[in-house]
Amino acid sequence: MGWPYKKLVRPVLFVQNAERVHDFTLKLLAHVSRDAFICNTVGKFFSAPELPVELFGLKFPNPVGLAAGVDKFAVAVPIWEKLGFGFCELGGVTWHPQPGNPSPRIFRAVTDEAIVNRMGFNNDGAEALAQKLTEWKKSGRWPKHPVGINLGKSKVTPLEKAAEDYANSFRALRELADFFVVNVSSPNTPGLRQLQDKSALDEILAALQQENSLRKPILVKIAPDLSFEALDEILELAKTRNVSGIVATNTTVSRPQTNDSHLQKIYSETGGLSGKPLRARSTEIIRHIYKQTRGQLPIIGVGGVFNADDAWEKFSAGASLIQIYTGMIYEGPAIAKTIVHGLICKMEREGIRDLKEIAGSKN
Repeated sequence: MGWPYKKLVRPVLFVQNAERVHDFTLKLLAHVSRDAFICNTVGKFFSAPELPVELFGLKFPNPVGLAAGVDKFAVAVPIWEKLGFGFCELGGVTWHPQPGNPSPRIFRAVTDEAIVNRMGFNNDGAEALAQKLTEWKKSGRWPKHPVGINLGKSKVTPLEKAAEDYANSFRALRELADFFVVNVSSPNTPGLRQLQDKSALDEILAALQQENSLRKPILVKIAPDLSFEALDEILELAKTRNVSGIVATNTTVSRPQTNDSHLQKIYSETGGLSGKPLRARSTEIIRHIYKQTRGQLPIIGVGGVFNADDAWEKFSAGASLIQIYTGMIYEGPAIAKTIVHGLICKMEREGIRDLKEIAGSKN
């Protein structure tokens, strides 16, 4: 569906407000998710071939996942598996409900195939998300692939109480997901990135592991704007606090150079940049993590993945899994299926049986 989406559907969507389109799409997918027949029909068209990966003690049917931020409210949990994703990450969610930043807060940089957003963790709070997930589990519609939850800090919570805030959310949700991602890298909550500081992050991880009696995998999502020195401190902490992996990376506050006046206007907006301009930097971060940890700390690669070549680049740098957000906006709902199929074809041409064989090969 790549060509019809890009030539027929996307032009219609892109003349409308970006957040309005996102909300409409999620409502449609939520409706589909509640209907088993329609949901299974979608799966017949979009399900990806098997390319299994085992990580964190979990079995992923394929390594292409849905990134956090797409389904913040868990309204369409069953559909992501049917759209070919090997896992999904819901949220970000905070302990306190919050509306996020004022609109408009999503901007398309179409020429560069990028997005600038300053959503600000808009969500109904951890307890409401727990209720929604419980409803999905009781409905019998829970997906077979792993489900993760992205945890953020409430805007009203001062930085010195961040550990308590994260721990409250984790406590409410720990029985309802397969893995958790500590988001200390969104640029859209004031002061949040200060929590990437080693001492602050250590306090958060200590509080979470104290609540982690079920031994759920806990990962840390980092910013692409970190220096390698700051990143190395996080990697050092990952050893002592039993961090299961790193999600690399969140959106960036940097902007590409351009002479296009329209792009300059979009890039002047406050917020995090995602999409193709982020691809090289996120890969660079993945490569550094893989080298520094000698491939011993699993990495989920995020940033600028639009096709199988982009995904291959991430795996070659050292990622074990990848995630999609902006790529789906520009490429359409068949992106996971297309990428997995493309990866399988590349593996057959290279005589590779397991993606692990190429991990770190471009370092």
